[in-house]
Amino acid sequence: MHLLNIGILAHVDAGKTSLTERLLFETGVIDRLGSVDEGSTQTDSGEIERRRGITIRAAVASFTHPGTLGDLRVNLVDTPGHSDFVAEVERALGVLDGAVLVLSAVEGVQPHTRVLMKTLRKLRLPTLIFVNKIDRAGARERELLADIRRRLSPYSVALNTVRRIGSKAATTAEIASPEEAAEVLAERDDGLLELLVEGKTPDFGQVRAALVRQCAAGEAYPVLFGSALTGQGVAELLDGIHLLPAVRRPDADPGEAARASVFAIERAPSGEKAAYLRVRAGALRAREHLTFHRGTETYEGRLTALAVAGAPERRHAVAGDIVKVWGVPEIRVGDHVGEPPGVHQAHFTPPSLETVVRPSVPGQEPRLHAALLALAEQDPLIGTRTLAGGETSVLLYGEVQKEVIGETLARDFGVEAVFEPSRPVYFERPSSAAEAVQEIQRHGRNEFVATVGLRVEPGPKGSGVGYRLEVDLGSLPLAFHRAIEESVRLALREGPHGWPVTDVVVTLTRTGYDSPVTVAADFRGRTPIVLMRALRLAGTTVYEPCHRFELEVPPEAFSAVSAGLAALGGEVRDARHRDDTWLLEGEIPAASVHEFERRLPGLSRGEGVWWSAPAGDRPTP
Repeated sequence: MHLLNIGILAHVDAGKTSLTERLLFETGVIDRLGSVDEGSTQTDSGEIERRRGITIRAAVASFTHPGTLGDLRVNLVDTPGHSDFVAEVERALGVLDGAVLVLSAVEGVQPHTRVLMKTLRKLRLPTLIFVNKIDRAGARERELLADIRRRLSPYSVALNTVRRIGSKAATTAEIASPEEAAEVLAERDDGLLELLVEGKTPDFGQVRAALVRQCAAGEAYPVLFGSALTGQGVAELLDGIHLLPAVRRPDADPGEAARASVFAIERAPSGEKAAYLRVRAGALRAREHLTFHRGTETYEGRLTALAVAGAPERRHAVAGDIVKVWGVPEIRVGDHVGEPPGVHQAHFTPPSLETVVRPSVPGQEPRLHAALLALAEQDPLIGTRTLAGGETSVLLYGEVQKEVIGETLARDFGVEAVFEPSRPVYFERPSSAAEAVQEIQRHGRNEFVATVGLRVEPGPKGSGVGYRLEVDLGSLPLAFHRAIEESVRLALREGPHGWPVTDVVVTLTRTGYDSPVTVAADFRGRTPIVLMRALRLAGTTVYEPCHRFELEVPPEAFSAVSAGLAALGGEVRDARHRDDTWLLEGEIPAASVHEFERRLPGLSRGEGVWWSAPAGDRPTP
């Protein structure tokens, strides 16, 4: 049997979860269609997901579909559509063989759709585009297909067409001639191009062969119209899934070391933790002991139970499988079994907002902090940090996410939380190099019996924190070296201006201790003092996160919109006149995005179309 792991991705409300439900129904996995409105879908299993009608956590469902090469087992990974939960999409991308990007035939290409498509194209992940809701009033076909080619990819190939679009009687049909598809594919296929130049029309077999090759390479994108509500076009989508490159499920090789990566965590009401893994090589079996890696750390774990997605009867998982495991309480998202997979490259930017959170009942601060750490365990990109006054801040992508965190804290942990208004996440970079040192006082009172010298220097942009030694490793006991490095990294969470310090290289230049008086705590106490002195000597600049934006406005609104952008710190980098609109591109501080979105309808008479995404930073004024 062949195996395919595909993700269902979409802008919120495009019908992604309803499509997942329809696919499971059409393939016989369920005998009744669930409803997002009723909270009865298979993949939105959480109470908050059912009540709000949105996907928050990635979920896995499986079905089998026959094809020319035999049965194909498909693991569907239903991902969140709301941009506040993009971290879940981030993790899902690492386990996918392909994707289905869902659009609404009414709303068309929406802002988050473009963010997702840019990422899929960058990864060259084989992708089908499913245009949902053809039965809704206002649905479009030819106009929307042109918009898809203009705003998502010019190499989008329609595989079916719609009759009576925009009505409840809308149906799909095969396209009569492959000529239009051949013209799109010919740009990357010399055989098709030669036939077209000679005035010949390629047959369906030649066009499909070219489509299979280009789709597998992430160069062409089949487009299918349909309706998850009525089922129209879903049979064509199931056939289209066979265009994506499946992997042959191998037999377990007893001699091959297991490799797998953790991409999702679930907690039962009892607190028991389960993890979803994608198996890369070898085999995983219940009751076996494994070594897990997290960065440079390792820990041991024993799988008490294991369930293979789509194959519950199997007692082991092999390469390509998605598996749910129990029994390892330390397990976290991002951990892996076997050899490290290399440096992970983030596909989406980290959160650019933060909020201070307090318990509504005084005295519950420790309980709140523990609950937030448990949530961060499930979602590493949504971190927490302790502020100078002992308060806890949470990193966020948006306000909806804040509301969901508040509900989760109350329901799962019994802690009612109060959130301050969100603010941008600023950070500091060193402006120059500087060095500081504090010696052990040979005469007089010693607060810390340790000598520490540190040099700070600017690092390359995006490099984070680097730590180096300019002293011999044997100059100190290993525990003292570890205490210094850990203290450096902890102290850099709050620089001279109160924000995390990044893109910095810290070098340990001097050390000293008195045996047996000196203990690790002396180095933990002295290191932050020396580091802050070096940072103040070097100077740091505070940076603010920015969004890049694209904005379409009518000509008569150009001046008002430009002035509105400038008033909020936005900079227009490019302005082009196209058809009856102006297309503006530029940069705006993350702190100003929501305010400009609020003002845009008034500035553009309701005709402005806005898209933005986090991108880069700049010094604060």
